[in-house]
Amino acid sequence: MPDPAPRQVERQLPTDEARDLIALVRDMARREIAPDAAEEEDAGRFPRELFGLLSESGLLGLPYDVAHGGGGQPYEVYLQVLEELAMARLTVGLGVSVHTLACHALANHGTEAQRAAHLPAMLGGGLLGAYCLSEPSSGSDAAALRTKAVRQGDDWIVTGTKAWTTHGGVADFYTVFARTGGEGARGITAFLVPGDAEGLSASPPERKMGLKGSPTAQVHFDGVRVADGRRLGDEGQGFAIALSALDSGRLGIAACATGLAQAALDEAVAYATVRRQFGRRIADFQGLRFLLADMATRVEAGRALCLSAARLRDAGRPFSRQAAMAKLLCTDGAMKVTTDAVQVLGGYGYTADFPAERYLREAKALQIVEGTNQIQRMVIARHLVGPGTG
Repeated sequence: MPDPAPRQVERQLPTDEARDLIALVRDMARREIAPDAAEEEDAGRFPRELFGLLSESGLLGLPYDVAHGGGGQPYEVYLQVLEELAMARLTVGLGVSVHTLACHALANHGTEAQRAAHLPAMLGGGLLGAYCLSEPSSGSDAAALRTKAVRQGDDWIVTGTKAWTTHGGVADFYTVFARTGGEGARGITAFLVPGDAEGLSASPPERKMGLKGSPTAQVHFDGVRVADGRRLGDEGQGFAIALSALDSGRLGIAACATGLAQAALDEAVAYATVRRQFGRRIADFQGLRFLLADMATRVEAGRALCLSAARLRDAGRPFSRQAAMAKLLCTDGAMKVTTDAVQVLGGYGYTADFPAERYLREAKALQIVEGTNQIQRMVIARHLVGPGTG
């Protein structure tokens, strides 16, 4: 029923180069991503070859330095690329966001020698990354992680299990946070671990209600030997590195949520303008028109807050509070917009013949990943009134 070609979002982009980039991404999304999205998600297939194409096209290193193979794009532009990818298929947008997160520790805290040795392949050499912070017993309380790294000469021996790892089992490298000292945040160090390291393995992917094409798995480290040259930052600096990466990563999730919500809005508008009841389009009924208006407002509000936070980041100003706000608003908004899209489509919205039900299932994950929305509220409140006592 609905027109499969959504209306393009009107974007405010800072340069002609950025406008050309968005045009490239839209064309790739239309030709390479969207046509197979529903079938591959239903089958639980991860589009590994597609990420190779994204890497060749320079889309896996957009916000990083050109000198190391990145795209040199401001976050304001990178997030709009993510949004376009997520509109076509959330697995792809989320995958690019997670890969970018996995590169953050090396790009921002590695030595110049480490960056020269590893970043070009990570940003443009076809590699795919994963980020290993959460564990079976430490999710929101990440400072309580138990994975250990013990010094042995010039190496570290890493032992433990990470959980909820996007790209677990298919990644070429893992940014891993392990305990090298005492309890708490100050005893954690970051490492860059090759995906083919001896002793590294992954469990079968989790069986999820949505994002079935994106593998999420436990990753096991059974005495994995990691050279000290792959330690990122100083010993004990790992938790601070993880938090700084998550501030940026939350903006990536916010952008993906905005793209997903935009796709759901487009689907609802397209359906409402062709579906007829009582002799007229259902889009002509005031109750439904108001519903669509609210959906569109949520999408635009989320986009504006997300890009406002990105501009703070690009200017080198603090943005942690705004990143948490953007993640909260955009992902809660995506949950509401996708729910309303199913309602607009009625019985058809509840069937797998239309993408609205998939969008709804996928939106739920975004309220959880990279800090639940309850954690985002804690972060925001801490910025406003200081640390709590309860």
